[in-house]
Amino acid sequence: MKRRDLLAGAAAATLAGPALAQPAQNRVLKFVPQANLTSLDPIWTTANVTRNHGHMVYDTLYGVNADFQTAPQMASGHVLEDGGKIVVITLRDGLKFHDGEPVRAQDVVPSLTRWMRRNPMGQKLATVTDAVEVVDDKRLRFRLKRPFPLLFMALAQVSNSPAFVMPERLARTDPFTQIRETVGSGPFVFKADEFNSGSRVVYTRFADYVPVSSGAPSLTAGPKVAHFDRVEWNIITDAATSAAALQTGEIDWYEQPPPEIQQLLRRNRAIKIEAIDPLPLTGILRFNHLHPPFNEKKLRQAMLPAISQADFMAAVVGDEPQNYVATCGMFTPGTPLASDAGMSVLNGPRSIDRAKELMRAAGYTNQPMRLIGPTDILAPSAMTQVGADLVRRLGFNADIVLTDWGTTVQRRTSREPVDRGGWSMLFTAFSSFDFVNPAAHFPLRGNGNDAWFGWPTIPRLEELRDSWFEAPDLATEQRITREMQTVALDELPYIPVGAYKSLTALRTNLADRVSGLALFWGIRRS
Repeated sequence: MKRRDLLAGAAAATLAGPALAQPAQNRVLKFVPQANLTSLDPIWTTANVTRNHGHMVYDTLYGVNADFQTAPQMASGHVLEDGGKIVVITLRDGLKFHDGEPVRAQDVVPSLTRWMRRNPMGQKLATVTDAVEVVDDKRLRFRLKRPFPLLFMALAQVSNSPAFVMPERLARTDPFTQIRETVGSGPFVFKADEFNSGSRVVYTRFADYVPVSSGAPSLTAGPKVAHFDRVEWNIITDAATSAAALQTGEIDWYEQPPPEIQQLLRRNRAIKIEAIDPLPLTGILRFNHLHPPFNEKKLRQAMLPAISQADFMAAVVGDEPQNYVATCGMFTPGTPLASDAGMSVLNGPRSIDRAKELMRAAGYTNQPMRLIGPTDILAPSAMTQVGADLVRRLGFNADIVLTDWGTTVQRRTSREPVDRGGWSMLFTAFSSFDFVNPAAHFPLRGNGNDAWFGWPTIPRLEELRDSWFEAPDLATEQRITREMQTVALDELPYIPVGAYKSLTALRTNLADRVSGLALFWGIRRS
């Protein structure tokens, strides 16, 4: 029996079973997230579920809309001085943290300092910044070495590790240590007393939140109006159970149903299936560059002839080519910097035998390697299953370690070799925003110990990235990023394994969802 048929049958059986819980109340939104929330610190981890949690609880100085235009959020505005080298940002009136304390510049400055240590665009901003300092309670000042036109885009970043503002006492936490308390100034309050990792996450509307007064809701720009008094994230790892709950109205929104469940849900007129983001997400195979066997470049390259992006993407979204891109490079397909540079290594004929030949030529002699991955989150799980089959067919001495997503997120931080519990490769996916350009592109960094998990050292990538920030026009940006992609497909900090449209399912009585990711302002019950 095919996996799809088996899951569809299980879903049908579950639909006939008993109810999960009481029907959702009019002022309560019930949601099934893509994964369990195990880390509460959106600066420490790049897990999408933690980023979504962050957007519930925290706010940023600036927001960005679907057209990638920035607008003030926590800021009321800014003033440029000294030819743009001095930037003074003023906070809006009435900003409060969830504990009742006012938001001050004294909170914003350490929040940005912590963010700049971990975020790729923040790290670049730090290199052109002499100081970020408090002027008074309402104003902060950037002293820049030179004008940095992307400053406001950096502060408005939507993608993983946004520049969220926290109270000073939390913001002073070491950026490589997780915060243990969640206090923000965003539209929802995290209910720590109701949090049960693996079961439920609860947020309530922050009564003292004052949305910006202008613009229309678009991504993280415009008014963030919460129409629900309470949002409950129900952690349900079984797709059939989630589908049953959505059909009966016991939940309102199922973030990431697998393809076979989507087919089932499309038959129900009370449910709509739509792309959560108009642009596709990119799946990647990430190597650990610190330890054998993939510290050897030629062995990383040996994998290329065996990679079929169509196989990986079909596992994620099903056999529907309109929902995926199987010619995906280092930048989000459909955006200005996407190109075919260097792509012959992935677009040519696929051959397991050729990959085996290259493995032998690279000196592979049965050294152990470890593939880690999750079982409870759709895209990484599906890609990991394809990858596990692939490394076995290639003849790797592979240890396949499958756990829940939270454990995988924790384990990928290990820099130890395989014999001490470390890892060799993993599969994951990034939002479209992360790969639009080099600024916030975590996996495309080559800055060694400061790089994203896997820690590649590729000086040429870093040189090109620096050049991109100085590019005077789009044509120059495109020339630089074509070379970046060519270098990356030779050095292989990671291998792109395709891009896919992430489809989400929600009740048709929900309206005005803000597209891009799982955002909870704007959405209301009609």
